[in-house]
Amino acid sequence: MDFFEELSEELQTFIAEQKMFFVATAPQDGRINLSPKGMDTFRCLDARTVGYLDVTGSGNETSAHLHENGRVTMMFCSFSKKPKILRLYGHGRSVQPQDEQWEEYSKQFEILPGVRQIILMDIDSVQTSCGYGVPVFDFVRERDTLLKWSDKKGPEGLHEYRQKKNRTSIDGLNTGLHQDPVFDRNNK
Repeated sequence: MDFFEELSEELQTFIAEQKMFFVATAPQDGRINLSPKGMDTFRCLDARTVGYLDVTGSGNETSAHLHENGRVTMMFCSFSKKPKILRLYGHGRSVQPQDEQWEEYSKQFEILPGVRQIILMDIDSVQTSCGYGVPVFDFVRERDTLLKWSDKKGPEGLHEYRQKKNRTSIDGLNTGLHQDPVFDRNNK
């Protein structure tokens, strides 16, 4: 196990090669959340800052926990023949389409149907470990179910869904989406 203060070019390359990653957050009191992510939504913005494009889902736990205390861990596992686990520890925040920073950060991503926010993380430390116990898997394809669902709902339907399902966490915490606008990805 090795610790680093920032992401080297080698570690940034490792991240870019992974097809999925995991995000873990926790409130001061309540449930710990661990979410798998994919769809080529992750970006290394520099050696100490990363982010991912977050699309509308059934909950918004990550945003609620970041809104409350900012703590976040992100993990990448190699599922190929060369094993490695990479964890990023730090503090995060949400940037939403109505925020001033949206224009700056959204340029780093392909804006997908159902985009809700960008989750940014300032890295406190980086840790690598062997990953010898992680199985080898072959990547088949990305799922398009969430993107099709988002397209079918449309901007108004997504707005209504987020107002109903994404304003509070399962523990009743504010997610910061109370001011969620109707966002049309074609009219950024």
